[in-house]
Amino acid sequence: MVERLDFSDAALALAQAFEPDSDLCGPFVAAIGVTGAAVSTLGDPLGSETICVTDDSAAQWDEIQIDLGEGPCWEALSTRLPVFEPDLQHSSETSWPLARQALCETGLAAVFAFPLVVAGINVGAIDLYSRVSGAMSSRQVADAGLLSTILARQVLRRSLLAVESEDEDAGSSAGDYSRREVHQATGMVLAQMGITPVDALLVLRGHAFASGRPVRDIAADVVARTLDFTAFDN
Repeated sequence: MVERLDFSDAALALAQAFEPDSDLCGPFVAAIGVTGAAVSTLGDPLGSETICVTDDSAAQWDEIQIDLGEGPCWEALSTRLPVFEPDLQHSSETSWPLARQALCETGLAAVFAFPLVVAGINVGAIDLYSRVSGAMSSRQVADAGLLSTILARQVLRRSLLAVESEDEDAGSSAGDYSRREVHQATGMVLAQMGITPVDALLVLRGHAFASGRPVRDIAADVVARTLDFTAFDN
């Protein structure tokens, strides 16, 4: 049984989840009160992969969506809005029909998906699953949305570290992030978005990876004010 956490404890747990084996799903289950959860990267630029699951059932439900290329997680990311299906077994909705049928056949009662986006970069989604039908309260929706914002940065950070480790193993450098212009751009992104220096550098690295350009080039665009992150949600 997952120990119940209040929102602040769950947020802190996610914010401190820097280790590769840190639990990214448990804080959601504990704070929101659902049966299970799954976190995945989806599509470009990070690829489609399950990052975290609470149990075998959540892994199965996530695998169905990734294999079929449709489902609440894909809809949440494409629209960048939460997707709510509080009564999957009796719903008249017709979206993602193949995934809907497959999920229903497993006995899943409800699923709620939240997009993971960092400064305009599509990262993936988190699905919250329940074996009992019923809608989320407005407080649960708000809490899950805020937790998803923290989670998105952790998933992006973890994915970039994995890519950089592969680059190092292959004999290529991930890039020098200590250059003066990168420092300057990090400070500008920090001011534009109201985030920490660590997350500001993460945003620069994420955009570099997504565009296939060096971090120093992205930094140069920020310093030249041709790239501005003010419009992006935190």
